[in-house]
Amino acid sequence: MAKGFGGRPGMGGMGGINMNMIKQAQKMQADMQRMQAELQEKEYTVKAGGGMVEATVTGKHELKALTIDPEAVDPDDVEMLQDMIMAAVNEAMRSAESDMASSMQSITGSLGLSF
Repeated sequence: MAKGFGGRPGMGGMGGINMNMIKQAQKMQADMQRMQAELQEKEYTVKAGGGMVEATVTGKHELKALTIDPEAVDPDDVEMLQDMIMAAVNEAMRSAESDMASSMQSITGSLGLSF
C-alpha cells in the first residue's frame, strides 16, 4: 500500500495545503470585492485645454461633473471645445481605470491576473 505525501490520515496527502489555498482565495475574493466597492465610490477629476475644461468621473465610469470656462466657448470654434471635453473625459476615465488596475494588482500580487 502506497503512502501519501506525508499529510494527515484521511486528508488525501495534501488536503491541508488545499484548505489553506481555499482560505487564501476566499480572503482574496473578499478583499477584491471590498476594493471594487471603494473604487466605485472614488472620483477622478482631470483638466484639459489648459484648465478650460474639467471633467469628473466616478469609479463606475460615469461622468459626474463637467465644468467649462466661459472663455473656452467660442461660437466660431465649437470643434476645439468638443475636443477639450473629450480629452478631459477620456483622461479622467483612464485615471479611474489605471487606479482600479493598480489596486487590483496589489491584491492579486504575482498571480498574473489582469483586470
